[in-house]
Amino acid sequence: MAKRSTFQQKAIKNFYDNREAIALQRAQELVTELYLTEGKKRQQHWKTLTTHLLALGEKQEKIDQLIATDNPEMVANLLKNHIK
Repeated sequence: MAKRSTFQQKAIKNFYDNREAIALQRAQELVTELYLTEGKKRQQHWKTLTTHLLALGEKQEKIDQLIATDNPEMVANLLKNHIK
């Protein structure tokens, strides 16, 4: 494997340092998408949102409850707790 340049090393470090902020921002964007979509696209947004909520440290049981209710407002309220 080739050595990484200094720029690449810094970019990777910054990504991992800001992973929680990135997951939070993407989760907020997906809540908006959930309000606007329906059908298969909505199911895909829930699947992607699950990944980001897990990255934020939410438990799978809580995420499953949110998916079962299919209510983006509940997710938005949950994300308010993660905003610093």
